[in-house]
Amino acid sequence: MISKKLITVGTLAVAVLALGACSSDSSSSKDSSSSSSKTEETSTSSSTDVVTSASISDKPEVLEKALGEDGNWIIAATADVTFDKDVTVAGEFHDKGESSGDIYRKLALYSQDSDRKVTAEYTMTVPELVVESENFNIVHGTVKGDILVKANGFVLDGAKVEGNVTFEKEEYKTSAKLEENDASVTGDVTVK
Repeated sequence: MISKKLITVGTLAVAVLALGACSSDSSSSKDSSSSSSKTEETSTSSSTDVVTSASISDKPEVLEKALGEDGNWIIAATADVTFDKDVTVAGEFHDKGESSGDIYRKLALYSQDSDRKVTAEYTMTVPELVVESENFNIVHGTVKGDILVKANGFVLDGAKVEGNVTFEKEEYKTSAKLEENDASVTGDVTVK
């Protein structure tokens, strides 16, 4: 009787371990060479929407939802994307999607290979990107349009902005990093 129970418990344990090993996550979280951010592996396949820890897509409606208050901590474009209206980045999110992690949010406008080498950069065209999420980081790629920052800790990491960056308060501008890894802004950087 005891041996049957041990066999059953052992079988269940092996099954749980096997299922856990078989599950996969489309994003890997290793440190990148950038000191200001962690980079997540993104795929180059188009129209992929990963719900677990990242939202990866080339569809404006998927990316807009992912950037919203009920979205994800990391959002990755897999191609150039154009929005015909303003987009708001809202909500509080944490690094790696874990509530114990630092407050952090990332928009990845690039793809990379298995060695974490950037293989493509994408352009997000938007009339205005309104940033309400604290510690929002745009990594690589280009934002064509203006950005209005309404939160602390805004970062451009290797990203280009072809437009203006306006901060709602001096405090937000002071806490921002706009030149990480050769990031740039072609327009004006001002406080409202």
